[in-house]
Amino acid sequence: MMMAMMAAATTMAFAQADVVKNAKKLLDKGEVEEAIKAVEPALNAGSNEEKAAAWNLLSAANYKKFADIQAKKLENQVKQTNEPVDEAAMNEAIIKALEAAMKCDEFDNMPNEKGKIKPKFRSDNQKTYQNGRLNVINAGQYLYNQKDYAGAFKAFALYVDSGESPLFTGLDMSQDQYKYEVAYFASLSAYQGKDFSNVIKYAQIAAQNEAKAKDATEILVFSKKESMKTKEDTLEYINMLKEASQKFPDDNRYSAWIGDYYLQTGSAEDLGTWADAEIAKNAQNKFAYTYKGEALRLQNKFDEAVECYKKAFEIDPTYVAAAYQAGVSLNSKAIELKDQLADKKTGMLTTANADKVKAVLNEAKEFLEKVREADPNRDQVNWAYALYQVYYSLGDTAKAAELEKIVSGN
Repeated sequence: MMMAMMAAATTMAFAQADVVKNAKKLLDKGEVEEAIKAVEPALNAGSNEEKAAAWNLLSAANYKKFADIQAKKLENQVKQTNEPVDEAAMNEAIIKALEAAMKCDEFDNMPNEKGKIKPKFRSDNQKTYQNGRLNVINAGQYLYNQKDYAGAFKAFALYVDSGESPLFTGLDMSQDQYKYEVAYFASLSAYQGKDFSNVIKYAQIAAQNEAKAKDATEILVFSKKESMKTKEDTLEYINMLKEASQKFPDDNRYSAWIGDYYLQTGSAEDLGTWADAEIAKNAQNKFAYTYKGEALRLQNKFDEAVECYKKAFEIDPTYVAAAYQAGVSLNSKAIELKDQLADKKTGMLTTANADKVKAVLNEAKEFLEKVREADPNRDQVNWAYALYQVYYSLGDTAKAAELEKIVSGN
């Protein structure tokens, strides 16, 4: 029985070796696709040495497939011809080639049947892929442009991860000038595919590089905002915004997003306190002034709110949201002032008091007309109803009628 088992094992070993040899013959004849199919049965059978040999052959076959198509593409460029080139197959091949080389290295560095580790393929594969792996970046770019975000992520992540692979043991991979850029694109591809765990993983790698830190932080924030589910997630999101605001004080968007959060979930007092702290850190933060104005407006402190909006608009004259809020607050002030000054019995205003209300309305009109001029299609703020209210209150029936059509959608 033992002899029969040994004979069977020996036969199996020879069979595995023959599979790889036959695949190698096909590859040497240039029959790449046939070689790839032929070696597949040997990939996960036999000894570690045999598996390493099979994966190495698969890597070589895919690399040749990639190189042949790439050569044809370059020939087209040189000769200015337009022979059909299968770019999808070319990019798929380089990804599979590198993956197979890493798998080969895994088995190549396992003990053989005598318990010894004698790698055969690492040196040659290092020579092939130390620079050859750069083509995986091109594959990722191609797939991203094709909107195959899962495929693009696979390629970009493979490039980043392969730099840490044991395959490159003994080589200095620390000076990789593309690592952080590619890590960012891996996170961006993952974001497009709503794969938020991998967004975080690769964005954190990208953020280690000063040049990519800002972009990586931005995508981390976006990812966290979209994936929030628990109260803890929300708190983590706010803390991320605060850290980003401190790290990148010139990027006022983080302040704006914090303000949005407090505006939606916090009290007017909390919003005002936060805005004051932001202004103390950066007196040119237009968003902080706007949110301070919002906090004051919510407390019906219209004069103070308008001063904040005016300051934001002074900082950035293209910031129509601040001018719009100033106009809305002045309109609200006019309504409140009219109620305060009206006769308690008749509800009528004296001429002097009517002029006071009219003066506030005219100031509101001035701001809202600036908004209309700067944003005629209402892409940034929907100013139509607010301006309609002001025209109507001022008795400008012609302009009110004009805007009524816009407000009603006619």
